[in-house]
Amino acid sequence: MPQKKITFKPGVNQENTRYVNEGGWYDCDKIRFRSGSPEKIGGWQQTSSNYFLGVCRSLWNWVTLASANLIGVGTNLFFYIYQGGAYADITPIKSATAGQISVPANSFTTISGSPSVTVAIPGLGTTFVLFVNDIINIYNVTTAVNGIPYSSFNAQFTVTATNYTGTPTVTILLPSAATSGGSGGSACSIQYFAYWFKLTSIQTFANSHTIVVSCSSTQEQINDTVFLKQPSGSFITVGGITLGNQYQVFAVGQGTFSIYSSVAAVSDQTLTSTLYAQFDISSSAAYVVPKVGWNSGYWGNGTWGNTSDVTQSTLGLWTQANFGENLIFGPRGGGMYIWKAANGIGTIAQSLNLQYGASDVPTTQNNIVVSDASRFVLALGCNDYGSSILSPMLIRWSDQENAISWTPSISNQAGSVLLSHGSSIVGFIQARQEIVVFTDSAVYSLQYLGPPAVWGSQIVGSDTSILGPNAMALASGVVYWMGNGKFYSYNGTVQTLQCDLREFIFSNINSSQNYQVYAGTNEAFNEVWWFYCSQNATNVPDTYVIYNYIDNAWYFGYMQRTAWVATGLTEYPIAAYPYGYRTSGNISNPTGNLVFHEYGTDDNATGTPLPMYSYIQSSEFDIDDGDRFSFVWQMLPDVRFNGSTAATVAPTVTMTLQGLQNSGSGLNNQTVLAQAGQNTNPVIQNVAPVPASYNYQQVVIEQFTGTVPCRVRGRQLIFRVESNDLGVQWQLGAPRINIRPDGRRGNT
Repeated sequence: MPQKKITFKPGVNQENTRYVNEGGWYDCDKIRFRSGSPEKIGGWQQTSSNYFLGVCRSLWNWVTLASANLIGVGTNLFFYIYQGGAYADITPIKSATAGQISVPANSFTTISGSPSVTVAIPGLGTTFVLFVNDIINIYNVTTAVNGIPYSSFNAQFTVTATNYTGTPTVTILLPSAATSGGSGGSACSIQYFAYWFKLTSIQTFANSHTIVVSCSSTQEQINDTVFLKQPSGSFITVGGITLGNQYQVFAVGQGTFSIYSSVAAVSDQTLTSTLYAQFDISSSAAYVVPKVGWNSGYWGNGTWGNTSDVTQSTLGLWTQANFGENLIFGPRGGGMYIWKAANGIGTIAQSLNLQYGASDVPTTQNNIVVSDASRFVLALGCNDYGSSILSPMLIRWSDQENAISWTPSISNQAGSVLLSHGSSIVGFIQARQEIVVFTDSAVYSLQYLGPPAVWGSQIVGSDTSILGPNAMALASGVVYWMGNGKFYSYNGTVQTLQCDLREFIFSNINSSQNYQVYAGTNEAFNEVWWFYCSQNATNVPDTYVIYNYIDNAWYFGYMQRTAWVATGLTEYPIAAYPYGYRTSGNISNPTGNLVFHEYGTDDNATGTPLPMYSYIQSSEFDIDDGDRFSFVWQMLPDVRFNGSTAATVAPTVTMTLQGLQNSGSGLNNQTVLAQAGQNTNPVIQNVAPVPASYNYQQVVIEQFTGTVPCRVRGRQLIFRVESNDLGVQWQLGAPRINIRPDGRRGNT
């Protein structure tokens, strides 16, 4: 008999049995197809040894005017700016009080030659308090103050110093220096934003790490981050503990909350002097806990007593986009915030609706987008004008080139539109000259029209679905997304995307964690990736599926990633990797870091290179016509190792030929190749006392391996190639086998 070439069509197909898919691949992990041939995917490398707290589910990459390459990192606990290997916490602060008061004349005091100005503010220290980095807006100053133009005072300022001795004052920094010292200035108005809540007491217990804080505020929640200070700005000392760090709330009672100190108190003490607490905006859930029990879901959904009807907004999700060099972002179901690059990496973000001159900025939203066309800021699913209640189908937008002007008027382009198909806007993606908006049952095209309509919406698909706010990606001008039981594409028309892994994916997906689905692109390899939670996963996605839109091929594998960004501003795609947990006392928080993908050949997410196990296994195929036994006596491998970095040993792969007596009847030898689980090697199970050397052959292949003797008998074969060594990169070609007839009888 002649040599038989072992080649298969690109992609992995599990839509039918192994035998029906003859001529194709059936199982895999950490491989891809290049020009129709399978190869191991690239490795990954941690971007730095630093880590962030929480589970990251939002990444955004942009470059400032100063050429700083930044990444916004949103976790369920904090929001960070990543630059040069370090994570800077810019999480916004909860606003305790806000108001506007009248300030009498001569309240500004200058120093000759200095831009620093002190401001005496009525009520400061009694009605409210301000600390360093708090914000004030000054309006209606009409006279110059000691050489500083009056117009310079009518702006927003960050408090640089406070003084509560005698007449309380704050210090601000003006754009220009005063030409003389002294007091001056007209009467004016000051709008203040106080971020500090007054405390009733702080209590410690001897030899205990627990600190109980009494507070009139009712906004604190478990896992909130809190800072404690005195009005002077100095740290608080109580029970022998100096409270100089940020703390995480681990318990909330009636008018109290508890924090944990790494140092035990030396005594019982209750401190009741003037004290204040500052809270980050509330943290969110790392994952969704489904409701269970009778009437917890809709009829016919899920198994008896269980449901996927969950409050998805509790999951820690963010949207973010740069407006010029500044970043506008917000948590799903929360406010809108701005981080200003000019203020520096170490500064916290500020509420967008507290910016100087802001009007009608949405106070609650589900999605934020900065349009590529004409630069508008849009809130998708937000509160209406004059209301604080979120309207999940309402879209509002700011005036053009003005992120803080949201009040519609005849002189601007701010406005809104209410969508009708669906119950809520789930997510969006920007495509060419349009924003594609996904509701839970339709797809809209949102396009800039200019005045008077400004933005117009058009339904481009109905009776559709989408699994979550990050389940979509744009590749080569086409939008791809993961829906309920199927995939879609949009290129002017919504179409169902044929998927050869549909049953494999949707029969094993954890539908209660649909909002954790995250899509991204790997343009260098013409791929769209989706990460999702399998039935065995709740905390983070553990499985991925890839669609290669050039080869029209699907393949999958096992990998924990929670977010992805590939913008071209970095050399490699970047993903969020769940690193582990950090425990402090009775609080345990998830941690993570960022990793470069397609970097090297190995798993180096933690700084220690580990082998990356990869394999691909074929469906069953007839050796000849499948009606008689054949004997495989020789194999001629065809594989290359371009890109391998193994220094001390030659890179290798293991090739396996598995004989079958009958298609669909199992394997005709003493072993069964079980499907590899996540990050594991295949499991070998004994099933019959038949010589392995006669029906099952594993051979190690190097780059210059010529022919390999084999002893495999069967009517059908399964072919497999795998590797699990450091520094190995491989691509399969077209191996050949030499076979001869071996009769019709099997080993029975």
